[in-house]
Amino acid sequence: MAKTGNASVWPWLGLAVAIVLLDQFTKTLILGNYRLGDSTTVTDFFNVIRAHNTGAAFNFLSNAGGWQRWFFTGIGVAAAAFIVWMLRSYPGQKLFAFALACILGGAVGNVIDRLLHGYVVDFLDFHWGFLAGIFPGGHFPAFNIADAGITIGAVGLILDEILRVRRGR
Repeated sequence: MAKTGNASVWPWLGLAVAIVLLDQFTKTLILGNYRLGDSTTVTDFFNVIRAHNTGAAFNFLSNAGGWQRWFFTGIGVAAAAFIVWMLRSYPGQKLFAFALACILGGAVGNVIDRLLHGYVVDFLDFHWGFLAGIFPGGHFPAFNIADAGITIGAVGLILDEILRVRRGR
């Protein structure tokens, strides 16, 4: 498979697979132990809940009538294919490849949900009073491990670009 210099794509694909496995394991626990809408208070700012998201981030297009399931599945599959190609092309760029692997694992985890259930299973519910003006009751939209992987990856891509630009000066 792809190797550039001494760098291999396999560790990055392994990271993506680990994210998918952790994501699917935690979602299986939630599906097996919670009914839709159930909630367990863990701290004064964090609950474990069971929520279904038929849309995208922040429930975008969640009430669009069903077509969004296949639209977001298609985007996820296309993104995964592009990311694998990018990982094969740049496995030696560690921060870049780490970020892509996190996004890949998250995208695949959520695509699996859409294919199996028709929705994404969310279960991490953080809430703070200062968010009340932005989100109902101060509850940030529920999310999952896949979403966390995508977010970590996006932050990594931004950081990688900032560092690349600074090196170019």
